[in-house]
Amino acid sequence: MIETLRRISELLQSGQYAAAHAQLESFVAANPNHVEGLRLLAGTKQILGNVTEAEALLRRALEIDAAWPPTLTTLAELLLMTGRGAEAVPLLQRAVRGSPRAAFLLARHYLDGGQPAAALDVATLWINSGKADMSLAELLVAAYAALGRQIDALAHARRLMARTSDDPIASYTLALALNAAQQPAEGEQVARQTLTRVLPTAALYYTHARSLIDLERFDEAEQALRECVRLEPHRAEAHDRLAQLIWMRTGNIVEATRPLDEALARYSQDDALWATKAALLQEAGDARAALTYLSERAARPQSHPNLLIRAGLAALEIEPAAALKFAERALEALPANPTARKLLCAACLGVGDGARALTESVSLIEAAPDDQYLIAIQATALRLLHDLRYELFCDYRTMVWSSYLEVPAGWPDLNSFLTELTARLAAIHSPHGHRPLYQSLRQGTETTQDLSRSQDPVIQALFRSFAAPIARYREHIGQGADPLRRRNRGAARFNGSWSVRLHSGGYHTTHVHPRGWISSACYIQLPDSMPGTEGILTFGAPGVLTTPALGTEHSVRPEVGLLVLFPSYFWHGTVPFHREQPRLTVAFDAVPAK
Repeated sequence: MIETLRRISELLQSGQYAAAHAQLESFVAANPNHVEGLRLLAGTKQILGNVTEAEALLRRALEIDAAWPPTLTTLAELLLMTGRGAEAVPLLQRAVRGSPRAAFLLARHYLDGGQPAAALDVATLWINSGKADMSLAELLVAAYAALGRQIDALAHARRLMARTSDDPIASYTLALALNAAQQPAEGEQVARQTLTRVLPTAALYYTHARSLIDLERFDEAEQALRECVRLEPHRAEAHDRLAQLIWMRTGNIVEATRPLDEALARYSQDDALWATKAALLQEAGDARAALTYLSERAARPQSHPNLLIRAGLAALEIEPAAALKFAERALEALPANPTARKLLCAACLGVGDGARALTESVSLIEAAPDDQYLIAIQATALRLLHDLRYELFCDYRTMVWSSYLEVPAGWPDLNSFLTELTARLAAIHSPHGHRPLYQSLRQGTETTQDLSRSQDPVIQALFRSFAAPIARYREHIGQGADPLRRRNRGAARFNGSWSVRLHSGGYHTTHVHPRGWISSACYIQLPDSMPGTEGILTFGAPGVLTTPALGTEHSVRPEVGLLVLFPSYFWHGTVPFHREQPRLTVAFDAVPAK
């Protein structure tokens, strides 16, 4: 019996599900009360698409042993995949202390459902026990991040290392926490050292790659990601990052998604891989292809909520009514899921239902009052409704503020400083010339490292020069009850910064900065001339479809050395320009220091 199950396990691990299914059918026929045999047979049936029989087998196994954690966990996972989270949670709660997989599923469900504190409690239980796996370490750090407590995550990880410095889970948790706290140099070092001390895993390679990407060591990052997907071909997030790196090098979405397509050929029932492929198609500029790619799979009655959300995000660009239906279906399974609720709000704007968008966004803002995307949705709903409160949110003449940079100490004039800064920034822009995916720019490149943490003295001088304008802007806007002024209680700190170099035809699509408070555009180098509206910074036109369509309300013409500050929830973008010389900018988000 043991030898039979070992052979079946090998078939499952190698992806030979049909062969494993045949052997398990025979095994269960001969051993009808073997709980693990029933569970494995259910798993193969589920993979092969027979969810109904899989569930029946698992419930039969629970009748034989109602406390066996693997059966509880497998049934709960099936229920989660078919959108029945309310039925799954009690099973996971029964299994959580005896199964790290159950703990992972429960914590992830809480996190997906907008309950990061509950997710943190579950993950902490296992992490502190010393028996957690890497997936739970990932959720621990993700839960901290969702609560805005990245520094607490780092402190927790350092305590684990102090207690068990030779534990690979502790060092992995530290590497994750360092990345989340935007300390990639130490994160890379910790991940690299861990890889040399333990048997390399896909999770370790992925975390190492994230640090390498932030450090702009792209070739090394690509190699680490290829190792990751070799070890774990169905790791969707790794395929996503790998595709992004290949895209930046080639600009070819077919080549970029080739490793993902190979994984899909092997794991054709993996919804996360399907969603990843659709997201990449959309980000490469073809939302219609993304929606078509998912249409048949999303039409299934029991489609996973995350797949429905991804289909809705694609539809949002072209068919808001379809996006609304996808959002409503996802919310039937995950009523508190913040991503599905945000999709619903945006889709309501698309179909012209400003009242519902306003109600839903206000409800979401109660739980996440500083989410700049939600504030943008709320403001847009007010604009659609011709509500006078819109003026309090979007007083462009007061809230968009410009100032020329002062000459940093050590340079004779601003021109000489900007000339040297241009050379330093050019050195860290990708030489391949293909824009990154999941960013607003088109026809250009963007740096990946946080420039506010740069050790380059010229870049450091730039960020020191931002301090005085930020202080003057805070004084200029004053205090109040609106989403911008209510946070103006003291000093600000940088919360991410980058440089963008646009080429001829380049522009930014309209967007907001969800995790910011004050956002910016600083013009370092511009073409000699940009006539008419070319290259201007625009405000007001939403980054989602609306009915009726809403246009630009305010604009700023770029000038070399000019710093523009504005609320992070303002929809903003740029008009394409057509000149041979590039348009080089530095931008940052700032948030209250406390």
